[in-house]
Amino acid sequence: MLIWQTRTFARHIIVMSRSPTPKKGWLAHYSELVGAWARRTGSRHDAEDATHDAVLRMLENDTGALANPRAYLHRSVRNRLIDRHRQSKLLDVVPLHELEEYEHPLLTDPDAQARTAQLLASLKEALAELPLKCRQVFLWHRLEGHTQEEIAQKLGISVNMVEKYMARAVKHLRERLRNHAPH
Repeated sequence: MLIWQTRTFARHIIVMSRSPTPKKGWLAHYSELVGAWARRTGSRHDAEDATHDAVLRMLENDTGALANPRAYLHRSVRNRLIDRHRQSKLLDVVPLHELEEYEHPLLTDPDAQARTAQLLASLKEALAELPLKCRQVFLWHRLEGHTQEEIAQKLGISVNMVEKYMARAVKHLRERLRNHAPH
């Protein structure tokens, strides 16, 4: 009986020593995050990318003192996936000079070119009226496709401030270009 108990105890010790060490920090939540968001989005690749971005942002911002890192990471991954979804819904914009001749829009209206030139001049003028950071935020986000987080990091401001600059720029441009809208 003693030999059997000793062998059982030895097996138990060996099994315990082989068990994986508990994961700590963000690593403890990584598999859960990827799995949960892969199921929700239907794309494991997008879930992994968004999780990597969230973890990287957390590590770069030295958020080690977070009260609930799991909740922070879930929210961060969710926000990143929303940003990706919004960007994917935007139409691909191709400059006219990159289109083939047969792909150019037909100009049946003889005044169309003059109206386009007026619109462009008004747009440039309206953009020039914006404060520098407000104009940069608008151009980087709308024309170059940068995320609000990327812009905030570039300018050293909060994402909330980027949102305020965008809202201000859009409102200003809408007001200034109102007379160019089709009636």
